[in-house]
Amino acid sequence: MHEENRGRVLREHFGIAAALGQYVIALAGNPNVGKSTVFNALTGLRQHTGNWPGKTVDNAQGTFTYRQKPFLLVDLPGTYSILAHTVEEQVARDFICFGQPNATLVVLDATCLERNLNLALQVMEITPNVVVCVNLMDEARKKNIAIDLPALEKELGVPVVPTAARKGEGLDTLRETLYQVSTGARKSIPRQLVYSQAVEEAVEKLVPTIQRLIDHKLNPRWVALRLLDGDKAFIESISRHLELQLSPKALQEVAAL
Repeated sequence: MHEENRGRVLREHFGIAAALGQYVIALAGNPNVGKSTVFNALTGLRQHTGNWPGKTVDNAQGTFTYRQKPFLLVDLPGTYSILAHTVEEQVARDFICFGQPNATLVVLDATCLERNLNLALQVMEITPNVVVCVNLMDEARKKNIAIDLPALEKELGVPVVPTAARKGEGLDTLRETLYQVSTGARKSIPRQLVYSQAVEEAVEKLVPTIQRLIDHKLNPRWVALRLLDGDKAFIESISRHLELQLSPKALQEVAAL
């Protein structure tokens, strides 16, 4: 029933028709990190494009099979953040939150990791099912940039896979890692950012109420942080996508948090 409900949400809210038993992977990344190259390398010609429902933002979907399991790769708009300041950021955030992908693949540029890690850390606050793809390793080698990948993986707490997608490097490992995370064979505990004492105390107060209202459908800590940001539009997204019939009292309760 859970999978049938997810399929309905994907169709009705995101215009995506995932087959029963198909693993759904969200593909996220900053602009110009080679995300489209990774998408094409994994899906080949088995892809099509359209628009996100109600948005003038491209929606690209592609499929591939690995270990006799079907996968649907959904290419999210390129964004530097998912704090929903733009339509693209809202689309990316809502899909990762409410589309319930089995895994989220975040593509980073090996030549400017620091700038790219912001997005990865934001996604890791929403879901533990994250795979980080450090792409453009060939460009990093040309610039004599060395990356301690095991240390990065240990620091982030999620799988890190180096690739040079244009050359086909690392794609087999990437497929295997996506398979392991999507099927639940590999579990991660992502690093969580720790904020100031005042913020952490506020989050601690908010979490029990949020947990009661959204019933584990989202990470309550992340929702608390968004409310502290003053992101009132996110309350509407929660109500719309989770189809929670929040009473006026409950809505007042959330708005007052």
